[in-house]
Amino acid sequence: MKLKKRRKLVKYVNILDRPISFNPFLFSRNFLLWALLGLFGGVIAGVYWIVLEFLTHQIAFFEGWLVIPAMAISGLLAGIVIHLIGDPGEIQLIVNNIRFNKGKLDPKNNPSMILSSLLCVASGGSLGPEAPLVQVTGSTGTWLGKVFRLKGEDRRSLSIAGMASGFTALFGAPLGGSLFSLEILHHKHAVEYYKAIIPAFVASCFSYVVFALIIHLGLGPTWELPAYEMESTYDFLFAVLFACSAAVLAWSFIFCTKFLKNIFGKLHVPIYIKTLIGGIVLGIIAFYLPITRYFGHHEINELLSNEYSITLLIAILIFKIIAISVTVTSGWRGGFIIPLFFVGATLGLLIHQIFPSVDVSLAVICCMASVNACVTRTPMSTTILLATLTGFTYFIPILFASLTGYFLAPKIPFIGSQMDKKVKE
Repeated sequence: MKLKKRRKLVKYVNILDRPISFNPFLFSRNFLLWALLGLFGGVIAGVYWIVLEFLTHQIAFFEGWLVIPAMAISGLLAGIVIHLIGDPGEIQLIVNNIRFNKGKLDPKNNPSMILSSLLCVASGGSLGPEAPLVQVTGSTGTWLGKVFRLKGEDRRSLSIAGMASGFTALFGAPLGGSLFSLEILHHKHAVEYYKAIIPAFVASCFSYVVFALIIHLGLGPTWELPAYEMESTYDFLFAVLFACSAAVLAWSFIFCTKFLKNIFGKLHVPIYIKTLIGGIVLGIIAFYLPITRYFGHHEINELLSNEYSITLLIAILIFKIIAISVTVTSGWRGGFIIPLFFVGATLGLLIHQIFPSVDVSLAVICCMASVNACVTRTPMSTTILLATLTGFTYFIPILFASLTGYFLAPKIPFIGSQMDKKVKE
């Protein structure tokens, strides 16, 4: 019986390997593979999000001083998972594998990444689920390419398309998520993997539909900014000025992360001790400033809808940067894109508080764009993502801010694997 099943499977795969007969359109077997990958990506992201929401509500029960032991225990458990199952790596490893390992993302890292990231994100760490989703959906693309015997750039494109489906599911922006998965892989000033653009688009669209059906996602913006009307051409100058101030903040985050990474690197202890220490620090910060807890998906709206004093906004800004840096360097797992958006939003509100005549929406959106573009070096996708997530209809100020942040980024990238291969060697 087993032999017959294997023969049937080989027969079906051989059929799928053939081009679709009598097809006058560009539609092909590859389209079916990209669509199938998008469906897988949407299901994976939907299930992950449901479990994450469930765990978040359970752990959110611990408030007040109880947040400190709750986050400490969560960090300890995440560290034990990594210690026992294996280190799943970070976004840098994903970029490295796509660029230098023929586009192969190893599925064996998925159990450790899923379990550790669920504990870290749900308990209130300042990292989001984008990195875990990208790892899992990208490795699903690698696996699918292996099943259908794809090699070279075809397999790499399928891995990138899987990454795009993960980004899209989280951000709810098929175009922005697709471009982000390509742009974050670049080196110098080039998006190298242009061949993967259409696969990424197709997988993203299918992933978005499935994810939206599973979690009942709406079509409106995620973060609600006040309506903005461009009053003069000076708004472009303001956008650049806001972006310059946000770039200073991005540099501060990078230096803070490198400083803390050096400190944690000198601790010759098992990883679960480092994640325990990180959990205690994060718990203390969350106890005094509850809005800094979690990765910012819901907290950005809370930040925008409430009135905060200048002193409190400065405190939130400083300690959120510290919280993200501690989360990144102490071994907690997750992505830092949405937390960086939170930092940018806080800076924009602070600028508006100091200069009330400044349009709050323009200040917030430009600071969000610049901080993320400066750290991740993704100006194009950042522009499209933020326009989609906030409903901000004027692309050009966001683009000016993104490009300003990009060109003010440090020469050595925060994601080390974005460096040119020759430089790395």
